[in-house]
Amino acid sequence: MAIKTFIVDDHYMVIEGIRSLLQNEKDIEWLGHAMNAASCLAFLHNQVPDVLLMDINLPGKSGIDLCREVREKYPSVFVIGLSTFNQQSFIEKMMEHGASGYVLKNATQAELMEAVRTVARGKSYFSHEAVLSLKKNAGPGIPVLTRREKEVLGLIGDGYTNNEIASKLFISVATVDTHRKNLLTKFDARNIASLIKAAMQKQLL
Repeated sequence: MAIKTFIVDDHYMVIEGIRSLLQNEKDIEWLGHAMNAASCLAFLHNQVPDVLLMDINLPGKSGIDLCREVREKYPSVFVIGLSTFNQQSFIEKMMEHGASGYVLKNATQAELMEAVRTVARGKSYFSHEAVLSLKKNAGPGIPVLTRREKEVLGLIGDGYTNNEIASKLFISVATVDTHRKNLLTKFDARNIASLIKAAMQKQLL
């Protein structure tokens, strides 16, 4: 199955550039583009892509706010933040609002392909520059969590099971399990007990 891909960006040259990089890939289906948040939401009302490449600086509503709205209304859509900015605050805000990846607009074709394919598998992808920015500015050993991961972590800390968390957050048990595994990896924890202990030590619970 081809990965259905859509882009939101207010610069036509950026749209055309990315389309030219993606359109000849056999496993990627280009669905089109929008140049602002309203057009994007109108498109999603009729057709839902697998991966949404989203500029952070959009006219009207920012990509950060749009990312949150898209993830709330269409949880099956994976969002990759696109930006010329490599600032920690932008990257963290996109992650907190549910983005699965962050790529700079100077990305190579190979990097863009890898980003789309990685997030389509339900994993996270961040460009090398984005990772360096997060590491350079991060607090001592404090992992960067998405908004949903923070919610799952809080419920794990309260003793809820996967089924109960899924019911509370209106997501599938499989999705909860994925978040749980990601949290274990991010905290370098072997089990839930050590996860909770690590989160409390870092004052995240």
